[in-house]
Amino acid sequence: MKTTELDWFKSSYSGTQGDSCVEVAIAERAVYVRDSKDLALPAFKIGREGWTRFVRFASER
Repeated sequence: MKTTELDWFKSSYSGTQGDSCVEVAIAERAVYVRDSKDLALPAFKIGREGWTRFVRFASER
């Protein structure tokens, strides 16, 4: 799947000033992550199980 075909969104915790933000897109088998400040950089993908572990870990902090 091309990343241009994905539905990207920012976290509800993102500020309105547009700084320090990432965007994510959820696909059938992976979650894609990119830097919203520099869309020329490549996105990376992580398996859905890995993403779930990351979110769980981050929410505990």
